[in-house]
Amino acid sequence: MTRTHLPGIIAMAAIVVASNILVQFLFGQWLTWGAFTYPFAFLVTDVMNRIYGVAAARRVVVVGFVVGVICSLIGTQIMGEFGPLVTFRIALGSGLAFLCAQLLDVAIFDRMREGAWWRAPLVSTLVGSTADTAIFFTTAFSAGFAFLEPGNDVAWANEALPLLGLGPVAPLWVSLAVADWAVKLSLALVALVPFKVIVERLTTRVA
Repeated sequence: MTRTHLPGIIAMAAIVVASNILVQFLFGQWLTWGAFTYPFAFLVTDVMNRIYGVAAARRVVVVGFVVGVICSLIGTQIMGEFGPLVTFRIALGSGLAFLCAQLLDVAIFDRMREGAWWRAPLVSTLVGSTADTAIFFTTAFSAGFAFLEPGNDVAWANEALPLLGLGPVAPLWVSLAVADWAVKLSLALVALVPFKVIVERLTTRVA
């Protein structure tokens, strides 16, 4: 780890902390404000991967994971209206989702780095974001994983409702997951602009 990696480390830590705070605040019926900040973690990882290589990107991911674990531990000690702000299942799902999705993003980006400039960040982020959403929401809220924390009642998340209020009937957590996934996919496209700008500037500076 060198001083040149410090901006990426700080950016990743800031995104993780901000997302853990903003996830407590609702945005509409299906989202939280954290859904709009967390996806930029993929931008940080991809920029680090492009400029400094796969090893540097993985180090930044590890830092983000450690910061996330600390945030989860703090959240378990803060009591909300219905108990701790962060339950064991949420902490486990969050940690697994972040680590698996980010490392998957790093690996896919590295495999595709020789293609068109947009292909590696777009494909790696789309795949990583999909994995992130699937791992987190199933681990944290699916009735099939109730054995992970028997004392945690997630019946509210498994209430059968029309998907996003319009589609076929599905557990509430599926609507939350689909909405979160849609935001991630949208921001994956938006993030291509800052990715190109940041990479060009850093490439010039490094050169």
